[in-house]
Amino acid sequence: MTVLVWITEGTWQAAVDAARAHAPAGAEVTLLHVTGDDIAATAHGSFAGLLGRGHRERDPGDQLEVLSVSAVTALLDAAAERLGRPAARSQAHGRVEREVVRAAEGAELLICARDGDRHRLGPRSLGHTTRFVVDHAPCPVLLVWPGAAPDLGSIPPPPDRP
Repeated sequence: MTVLVWITEGTWQAAVDAARAHAPAGAEVTLLHVTGDDIAATAHGSFAGLLGRGHRERDPGDQLEVLSVSAVTALLDAAAERLGRPAARSQAHGRVEREVVRAAEGAELLICARDGDRHRLGPRSLGHTTRFVVDHAPCPVLLVWPGAAPDLGSIPPPPDRP
């Protein structure tokens, strides 16, 4: 069995804990982190807009990319340590939701965590990116709460209809 665990900065512990609990012994586990290209592009564009294009050596976007790779490596290392078993590590760049769906091709299980409103049950407990992944994943998805799930009282009452 191949299990893909989508690692994000705010919810990685829950996803890794779910993999520890639900990935069968002997499963091939891959820890995936995707960095959106929009972050470095924004830094490049901001620099060019504020200071002009003639000072490439001072462009913060390049430095931001180096820091990003270092931070992602540290995050994947922490996730692998928490998992406590052998796992491949994968880093991707691009549109996050599409890269996760692409990486899930051929996997038998995708594990990810909710990243929206953590105070009530319902569709808003998923951010836009996670909603896209859940809707388009080419494999079964295990979706976990990053902490305790809200109680059933958080469900809004049904609408009044005759």
